[in-house]
Amino acid sequence: MKNPYLYGYLPLFSVILFSLTFGIYLVGESLVFLTSIGVYAGMREFLTDLELRLLLLSVFALCFFMLFSALKLIGETIHEIGMLFFSKHNNGEMISAARGGYLIFFFGALLSVFGIQSILILLSIFVVTIFSYFIYNIYKMSQFLSLGGTVGLIFFEILFWAIFITFICYVVLKLYNGVLASLPFAN
Repeated sequence: MKNPYLYGYLPLFSVILFSLTFGIYLVGESLVFLTSIGVYAGMREFLTDLELRLLLLSVFALCFFMLFSALKLIGETIHEIGMLFFSKHNNGEMISAARGGYLIFFFGALLSVFGIQSILILLSIFVVTIFSYFIYNIYKMSQFLSLGGTVGLIFFEILFWAIFITFICYVVLKLYNGVLASLPFAN
């Protein structure tokens, strides 16, 4: 007997592991930055080194946890909207078929532990994990979709993420330029 909820906990553990690995990397980088601007010595008057590291890890891991959780929610919502548009099946077979892909994220998160010292390795593992999950998911969904539906689902998801990332980059650049323009010495 196979339990359909067997992999239900893996997305949470994957998000926690990715959040911790990215958080640990940023703790090291922020300590170097705080030392270079001379703030670290002042902070050490109030906190020990371990307390400061744990405080920074808590803040960074929480921020990454919120980011990855939001991306997971958006990704699943867009994927299910794509299945609504391009699938002709009314029962929930398609949703349960791709649940095994949660293992890909879990193993990617475990692998990210080995890349804590380099942001390039962390980002590479994250991107390869997402790409592998996407390929696995499309492969599993193609059993329930026609060729046109599979192509439509792929283009729908790629188009959404391209528009979403472009919009986020535009907003960040607009905000950055607005802040620079408002500084008095930036004439």
